[in-house]
Amino acid sequence: MPEPTRTPRSIVLGLNAWHGDAAAALLVDGRVVCALEEERLRRIQHWAGLPTQSIEACLAEGGVSIQDVDHIAINHDASTNRLAKALHVARHRPSARMLGDRLRSVRRVRGLREALGEGLGVPTAQIRARIHSVEHHRAHLASTYYASPFDRAAVVSVDGFGDYSSSKWGTGRGDRLDILGRVGFPHSLGMYYLALTQYLGFPNYGDELKLMELSAYGEPRYKEQLQSLIQLEPGGGYRLALDYFVHHKAGVPMTWEGGEPHLCRGFSQKLEELLGPAREVGSELTQRHRDLAASVQAVYEGAFFHKLRHLAERTGETCLALSGGCALNSLAAGRIENATPFEEVYLPPSPGDAGGAIGSATWVHANVLGLGRPEPIEHAYLGPPLREPDIDRALRARRDELESIGVGPCRELDLEPLCERVAAHLAAGHVVGWMQGRMEFGPRALGARSILGDPRRSEMQTILNTKIKRRESFRPFAPAVLTERQSEWFERSAPVPFMGRALSIHESRRGEIPAVVHMGGTGRLQSVERATNPRFYQLIEAFEARTGVPILLNTSFQENETMVYRPEEALDCFLRTELDVLVLGNRILERVAMPQDAASQVPGPVPRAQLGSAAA
Repeated sequence: MPEPTRTPRSIVLGLNAWHGDAAAALLVDGRVVCALEEERLRRIQHWAGLPTQSIEACLAEGGVSIQDVDHIAINHDASTNRLAKALHVARHRPSARMLGDRLRSVRRVRGLREALGEGLGVPTAQIRARIHSVEHHRAHLASTYYASPFDRAAVVSVDGFGDYSSSKWGTGRGDRLDILGRVGFPHSLGMYYLALTQYLGFPNYGDELKLMELSAYGEPRYKEQLQSLIQLEPGGGYRLALDYFVHHKAGVPMTWEGGEPHLCRGFSQKLEELLGPAREVGSELTQRHRDLAASVQAVYEGAFFHKLRHLAERTGETCLALSGGCALNSLAAGRIENATPFEEVYLPPSPGDAGGAIGSATWVHANVLGLGRPEPIEHAYLGPPLREPDIDRALRARRDELESIGVGPCRELDLEPLCERVAAHLAAGHVVGWMQGRMEFGPRALGARSILGDPRRSEMQTILNTKIKRRESFRPFAPAVLTERQSEWFERSAPVPFMGRALSIHESRRGEIPAVVHMGGTGRLQSVERATNPRFYQLIEAFEARTGVPILLNTSFQENETMVYRPEEALDCFLRTELDVLVLGNRILERVAMPQDAASQVPGPVPRAQLGSAAA
């Protein structure tokens, strides 16, 4: 009797390189073994370049070397859309700097094997892997559909632009991904949002999140003026009024060689003629700025939902898998079911460009190698784990500093008493740094590298923003809720495991958890399941037993920096901020005394703090 056929063993290394949020992912036999952003190791937010340190960490986690890798996939293919590029050059005569940037990008990718050899300290001849260039948006689509639980779905990617497209859409059915259409450069919802983010005085890479958060404090009084920037077209398309932008001629020069990305201005003088002078960075935020932010968001959502409604009509699908940088707009993502025919929505842990490392690897596995559909991604804990020897070493190195600020003795507790003790601190209004298990992949802290607080205390938002996070006072915080209890607090019960969608909180419950209720009554929630994060789940259970609330305030473990990666960074953050408690695995450090009456009554909700200036 012949032996059953087996799928060949395959090791694929996926990369997002020479771009913001550089990252690596290791796929072994269709399973993501490790995925990690380079910024976590380099300690520079949104680090751009070749992610050599992430590559080394992923390979170590998989127990393999670069010489063992069969295939390397990168989410960039300069050979695509050549006709569109030629036509654009003929029509718009882009600057020499823009053309030079394009050529440098092509050369970098073509020299990937040599760059890897140099960066990893390995002779180039020993890197035997076949290298695959995966078109940017195909990688985005793969990163969400193959990670999703759907057997069939409409699939869409929306971002600034990549490989001369700003959006691509299609269908996923089984292990197939079929492309139905695209929006080409220079028309881009991502570029619209970026330019207006800069206009409102937020110049840094990734600041679009700030505009989205600010939008909840305003009214869309400028929607009519801003509508002139985007023309909606039949079939779900859209076009920018290019006179208000500069990227079609000058590009938006970005620094990708290594370090933090820097962007040049994306809007033209005509935008200021339409709306008035741009806000200066760091100046006071006025009601006009809040109303402009609300208007930007409203116009964006109009075009976004226009695309999705036509996609639903064309495909007949009721499930949607969404990706691309614009998928990080959690307000829009949270409104999809109400604004479109889609009934179920999936966002991956990292819908932005870092997720392209997973997407390029899974695309190669399924579509180039023909090895079937990769395994779905059920959780975001894909980074390296917290290890006991590392905790011991960090504690020894900082013993004197900890003693100098009056931190009590380090206690090591079993999980149940640890959760009880931490829950008591939280119920008393103390702020806790919580570092456990494998690190999250993606921009959200999901209970592995988190700062936690009591959602019942309205002053908690101000405390965290001013004393710990050191950021703008209007920035909100997320609720982490036990999945089984979600429907009691939120108007939709479908799990949101990766904190990617802002959903409406029942009006009757908002007063009970004011610290995590954003303006407008929403919360960018994380549904916490026992199977995927039992420690975090047990902590929330312990908090509920004390307070009756199955929710914790959850934000990323950082102080205006990238999320902590090693125990040393967690300890440094604890030492220089006003964190009350630090938990590293089963170790607990307490700057404050254990409350005598841990179940004490919490005062009634305090009125929400007024929106302050942008200066932290």
